[in-house]
Amino acid sequence: MKPTMPSSESIKSSSSEGNVIVVLVRPDHPENIGLAARAMKSTGFSRLRIVQKEEFISEKALKTAVHSMDILKKALVFKDISDAVGDCHTVFAATSKSRKNYSCFSFDEAIAKILSYPSSVNIGLLFGNERTGLTGDELQHSNFRFTIPQAGRQPSYNLSFAVLLSLFSLFKSRERKASPNHKDEFLSSEDQRQTIIRILEKVEEKGFIHDKNREHMTERIFELFRRMNMTDKDRKLLLALFSKLPE
Repeated sequence: MKPTMPSSESIKSSSSEGNVIVVLVRPDHPENIGLAARAMKSTGFSRLRIVQKEEFISEKALKTAVHSMDILKKALVFKDISDAVGDCHTVFAATSKSRKNYSCFSFDEAIAKILSYPSSVNIGLLFGNERTGLTGDELQHSNFRFTIPQAGRQPSYNLSFAVLLSLFSLFKSRERKASPNHKDEFLSSEDQRQTIIRILEKVEEKGFIHDKNREHMTERIFELFRRMNMTDKDRKLLLALFSKLPE
């Protein structure tokens, strides 16, 4: 499967689960891709994206994707995470541990937050590499982080289990709850990222960011403004405010 950008047809879906996009970032084991597709099929989700620099949908993935090969065949493969979530309006990242500069929802809070959006909002669900999870740079592409509760000292769930648990909870909850309408449309993930980069540039011009605090401040500012789920009105206001910073 060659890397491809989503077409207008791939963004639309008639199902209530069509606005949720599962994004697997740098998976090590093709079997987990197939099992994730099977989890999606079982819970009514169909939009799968994979961030991988090389072709990775193999016979091993097809073997575990029981009755779910249609999802694998329609999966979109990207070399860069920014392209994979670029058309998402809000992105939730699964993480097995708390991060110093990123706030984190509980699992139930994340499910409730996802359900609060109407079906017109494209929602990305990021799941990281089986061994390393999501890096700090990859987390910058998310608006919210969440953890999946577990017992004992096991460090994390298997990638495909994390996908299944998340989607099953959404599947069951959506049977009981209708999403409200939002008056203002959210910016895409890429537009949010570009806005934050412009804010960082403005802040750096004023000397608030320098070599000693650059990494820390960048993570904190991304975390702060990603939580806003910016609309176009928010973007215009923020850029106007930061452009007026005193000399």
